[in-house]
Amino acid sequence: MGSISSTDSRAPRGRRQLTSSIKQSLRALSIQLSLLNHQVGARAGLNDVDLDCLDLVNRYGPLSPSALAERAALHPATLTGILDRLERGGWVVRERSPSDRRAVLVRALRDRNAELVRLYSGMNSSMTEICARYGDAELELLADFLRRTVDAGRSATEKLAGD
Repeated sequence: MGSISSTDSRAPRGRRQLTSSIKQSLRALSIQLSLLNHQVGARAGLNDVDLDCLDLVNRYGPLSPSALAERAALHPATLTGILDRLERGGWVVRERSPSDRRAVLVRALRDRNAELVRLYSGMNSSMTEICARYGDAELELLADFLRRTVDAGRSATEKLAGD
């Protein structure tokens, strides 16, 4: 990895343009995925933040409400309302932790989440087709880039949430 930043005036013009294009494409991807998530949520009867929290529980759960609030960068009181809605909708259940009966864990209900898998199936199929066009080395590079981008986004989110 080079040491010249994208804002460095010493960077070759072509590199600055390419870096700018990547940033613009990531922003466009973010917007498009947000729109997709909004449509999925609307069809599933979930608002955007509820869908985000449900996705976090599906990916990292079961989670304690405080761990979920931290991952979602939400105030615990806000998360309580979200969990109430998700539980009423049959998406999650709050249960006692098997290791500490005083602790509560939020677990996604897999039967109901099959609906989300169906709603995302078009995008998942498209992603499979797109990935099929790349070699293993290219996919490893893309996966690394996306992991680093996610980490940068998480760091920026945590910084803003802490301010």
